[in-house]
Amino acid sequence: MASILILVGTESGNAQMVADALQPVLKAAGHSVDVSDKAARATDFLGNDVLLVVCATHGSGDIPTNILPLAETLEHDRPDLSGHRYGIIALGDMTYQDTFCGAGKKLDEIFARCGAARIGERLEVDASSQPLPDEEALTWIEGWKALV
Repeated sequence: MASILILVGTESGNAQMVADALQPVLKAAGHSVDVSDKAARATDFLGNDVLLVVCATHGSGDIPTNILPLAETLEHDRPDLSGHRYGIIALGDMTYQDTFCGAGKKLDEIFARCGAARIGERLEVDASSQPLPDEEALTWIEGWKALV
């Protein structure tokens, strides 16, 4: 089984709610699972072979303040993450079409540029049609965990 770290990027708590809902599901599948909203560099997730990024978007497609240091460090240092696999759950609001799920999309690109291999498709949750993002994520995680 995998050692999974759920990396949370949140401003209002929705991404944290999603991470908290997914953690027991992944544990029940036999994985070791931790949740962090404080990771700031690649060394913060050493020992975890799988990363699940749950990230909200705020402002004009902006990355949440708590995960911005990680995004900036990975973008600048480009550490070799080829030993990691990852998944992305991006939260956004389709009424902001130009920046919909912008933070999750940016983090997806950053992890890929660092050599990490994405597992499955990125989940994009639209707050304008799905006010409870954890429900959509709980459905998505069933297929994702089978790929881990």
